[in-house]
Amino acid sequence: MALFGGKEKHEGGLMDAIRCDEAEYLIWKWRPKGAEEANSTRKENAIRWGSSLRVKDGEAAVFVYKQKDGAMQDFIEGPFDETIKTANFPVLASIMGLAFGGGTPFQAEVYFINLAGIIQVKFGVPYFDVFDPRLLDFPVPVAVRGTITFRISDYKAFIKLHRLIDFNLETFKLQIRDAVIRYVKGVLIGVPQENGIPLVQIERKLLQVNTIVEEYLRPRLQNDFGVTMSAMDIQAIEVDKESEGYGKLRKLTANITESTIQTQADLNIENMQNMQRLNTENMEETLRIQRQEGQYAQHMQTDLGGFALHQLKQQEEIAKAAAGAMGQMGQGAAVNLGNGGGGFNPGAMMAGMAMGGAVGQGMAGMMGNVFQGMNQGGMPGVPGAPPSVPGAPAQGGPPPLPQAVQFNVAVNGQSAGPFDLNALAGMVQAGQLTPQSQVWKQGMAAWAAAGTVPELAGFFAPPAPPPPPLPST
Repeated sequence: MALFGGKEKHEGGLMDAIRCDEAEYLIWKWRPKGAEEANSTRKENAIRWGSSLRVKDGEAAVFVYKQKDGAMQDFIEGPFDETIKTANFPVLASIMGLAFGGGTPFQAEVYFINLAGIIQVKFGVPYFDVFDPRLLDFPVPVAVRGTITFRISDYKAFIKLHRLIDFNLETFKLQIRDAVIRYVKGVLIGVPQENGIPLVQIERKLLQVNTIVEEYLRPRLQNDFGVTMSAMDIQAIEVDKESEGYGKLRKLTANITESTIQTQADLNIENMQNMQRLNTENMEETLRIQRQEGQYAQHMQTDLGGFALHQLKQQEEIAKAAAGAMGQMGQGAAVNLGNGGGGFNPGAMMAGMAMGGAVGQGMAGMMGNVFQGMNQGGMPGVPGAPPSVPGAPAQGGPPPLPQAVQFNVAVNGQSAGPFDLNALAGMVQAGQLTPQSQVWKQGMAAWAAAGTVPELAGFFAPPAPPPPPLPST
């Protein structure tokens, strides 16, 4: 059979250009020239061999082939602009025989689906009862108005859900609108309780409610209608403020708000009082600690002063013992002056005078050190004082400024003096100062044995031997 022979050669005229020139559409069916009514004749589905197909960017062409065992589909997404060939439509290989038998290469319905088109549907939900969880016995009427925007993204899923041959956009919009109203109403009823939004504040929570409804609605429109919702815009949530339920709810909310404010104010006052009490307790504790520290410091100063007085008393006892020893020396060393008398010892007298002066001077120096230490807080270690006597506790106060070379002497672990050289000579004669006695003077780094000090070494030299006896006459 010839491809263009017989009657069928002239059906439909020249080759067709299969394309969609509609300005606004969602689903549009193409018909060959001369086929004005849908499903009127076989011409409607007659695709001429060699016709061209033009599919713009953002749309898809769907070819539906009717077979005895069902329908087959081919999908061409734009952009596409070529002559129809078997290489372009692999499905033609299975229907070539039927196509030539029918007088044209093949019979098919062609639908164009707008993938870039945006469809908007306005909706309005009339007043329906919504309950606040705090007052479930009094319903409050609420109405909602808004717009949804959707498009077809998965055209294969869309075709499975809808008959393309009798698709009507206005009918489809009505189906979408009815579903949106049903979904919005179902979501909004549970918003106050499930999301913690008081019903009297729901108008001010419009954006939050919009997000809740949008998240619920998007997957259901995709599954039920095969469309992708681009946007959900609730423009207004209207509460019937003249209703009895709203009046009671408003009064209850005002009472709760007043009670909350009063409770918060009471709590703030209590917190402030607690803070003041804590501050007072902290201040009292701080003052108590300061008093204890002051009393402790005063006791320490008193104890140090008593210790200094104790030292002074010990020095006084030492001086008395030294004076008594010197008196005994004077009594036991009489000098025969040639008159047969006894009991007068000039050396002992001079030693006693020197020792008395030295002891007096030492006691005066110690008194000055004691009172100077007390005036300075009774603390030992004042700069300028002699170093601590070996084996004795440290004590403060510098010795008085000497007029000549003077030494301090360690007596029973205490510092006595200072004594000048004359006093020290008397102490050597009295046996109170030995080469092993510890002495110190200004300029020495530490205490030293008297026998090692150059100024005192001569005091311990062996005495000159007695003169030879006078020759007898």
